[in-house]
Amino acid sequence: MSAEEALAKAEKLLERVEEARKRLEQTDDPTQSIEILKELGELAKEVEAELTRARREAEAEADADA
Repeated sequence: MSAEEALAKAEKLLERVEEARKRLEQTDDPTQSIEILKELGELAKEVEAELTRARREAEAEADADA
């Protein structure tokens, strides 16, 4: 996976974060709020992983070009 692909995946994940955030704002149900917060936590981990992957790939690409 290239750095650009990892960044694109991170952007899609961030869109899902925004959608979940909106759902969280709209609910008054504590149980649903907890589920959405769990989802947000998992999405945050996935975004972090993709950003780490993108950084590694970018560094590898830069090293290959040097």
